Parts: sequence; C-alpha cells; structure tokens
Amino acid sequence: MAAPAAYDHPPVVVQHVHQAPPDRTVQRIALGAGAGGGAVAAGVYFGPLLVGSLTAIAANLALLAFIAAVSAWGVVTVVRSVGGPDSKAAAQNLAKARRKRG
Repeated sequence: MAAPAAYDHPPVVVQHVHQAPPDRTVQRIALGAGAGGGAVAAGVYFGPLLVGSLTAIAANLALLAFIAAVSAWGVVTVVRSVGGPDSKAAAQNLAKARRKRG
C-alpha cells in the first residue's frame, strides 16, 4: 500500500544538544605519538589519584596537628593547676628572664 499524500515530506528530526563532548584532540594526537601517549595516559589516570592521596595525607596531618595542640594545652593546664608554690615561682622566674632578654 502506498502512504497517504499527507506523509510525502521527509520526517522532522528534533535533536537537543545539551552539552558538547569534551575536546580531546590534543589527547588523541599525544596518544598516537608513541611514548608521549603513555605520558598522557599516565597523567590522565594517575593525576586524580595523586590529588586524592595528597588531600588525604593533608587531612591526616591536620588532624594530628590538632590533636597535638589540644594535648599540649591539656598538659599545660593540668601542670598549672597541680603545681604548687615552687612551680609558680619557677614560672615567674622564667617570665622575668624572658622580659630581660626581649
């Protein structure tokens, strides 16, 4: 059967382009360039891993520094509260010596 005359025109294609694909021309050229392709592939693969590991290390070091600062503050507070007159005299002597030097 032949199609009715109302459908003689070509179909209309509606295409929505929301985001263009990334331009990988440089990567394709480098990947096709022998040893340079390995360097680009390693950078693409290990770059995010390196950033993630350095971030984790920095977070661990920040946490350790915070714990050390809180611990030092706690020790100083306990020593000041427990210390008798000798420790207070020693602290005063130390403060006087610092003032003389500065």
